[in-house]
Amino acid sequence: MTFASIYRPGLFASKRFIVTGGGSGIGRCIAHELASLGASVSLIGRSQHKLEKTAKEIADDNGNDIVSWHTCDIRDEDRVKQVMGEILQQGSIAGLVNNAGGQFPAPLANISKKGFESVVSSNLTGGFLFSRELLNQSIDRDLISNEGCSIVNIVADMWGGMPGMGHSGAARMGMVNLTQTAAVEWAKYGYRVNAVAPGWIASSGFDAYSDPHIKKVLPKLGGTLPVNRLGTESEVSAAVCFLLGEGSAFITGTTLQVDGGRPLNNHPIMAPPAQHDNNKPFTGFHRHVTSKLLGGPGE
Repeated sequence: MTFASIYRPGLFASKRFIVTGGGSGIGRCIAHELASLGASVSLIGRSQHKLEKTAKEIADDNGNDIVSWHTCDIRDEDRVKQVMGEILQQGSIAGLVNNAGGQFPAPLANISKKGFESVVSSNLTGGFLFSRELLNQSIDRDLISNEGCSIVNIVADMWGGMPGMGHSGAARMGMVNLTQTAAVEWAKYGYRVNAVAPGWIASSGFDAYSDPHIKKVLPKLGGTLPVNRLGTESEVSAAVCFLLGEGSAFITGTTLQVDGGRPLNNHPIMAPPAQHDNNKPFTGFHRHVTSKLLGGPGE
């Protein structure tokens, strides 16, 4: 079996992509879909075990010569430079997905300076470093392709604030602004820069939270959305692949929200009840593993 993508076979044949945070969750799903469409993929992450596992999955599904992996803390500028240099030794890059990030739940009053800066580094600075190095090293190595390059930054549903995760919300909103700025400054090099903002997605990330209240609330969040369900990793990946592909050539500097209409559902008195099953999920990822929190085995 392979990924049941909605896009045409061979869409990304002979193209090379980088996916940070590619060893698990949404990043793993994106990497699988890109490879199923013919791309060569470089996986970036901190866990060698997760990267090796995902690389083996992709090789087993699609072939042995289309995936590489590199351990890297995206906050480490010197290591980012080194990894980018290693990847570009093999040729030009058609796209970069800045998916890596992370946060922990806490009210603003309880977040230390170190904790705040750590989350900002993970969700904003790291993506900036990877994007900057891709551009600058591609220029230095004369690897700016005539076909252009697409950067997709993964942010979050932080519209109207992000209570309980204000550090992450600030970083993600900063990434949206960075996306817009880079879209203008880098257009002359053939670079397009966009963002995807996932909402409540049923991914392995659910199992990262240990707070009892959050673990109790997370499975119920889908029922608060107009579509009355959680999203899938495949639905986020489909949006990312669209922005990486040729059909989005006239789109840059935008943020595509994949959130089931959550930011629009702010008038509970007038909103119709969400108890229905009229919106069916897209689950093209054949290796999707349901989180333990949602009754599955987890990764």
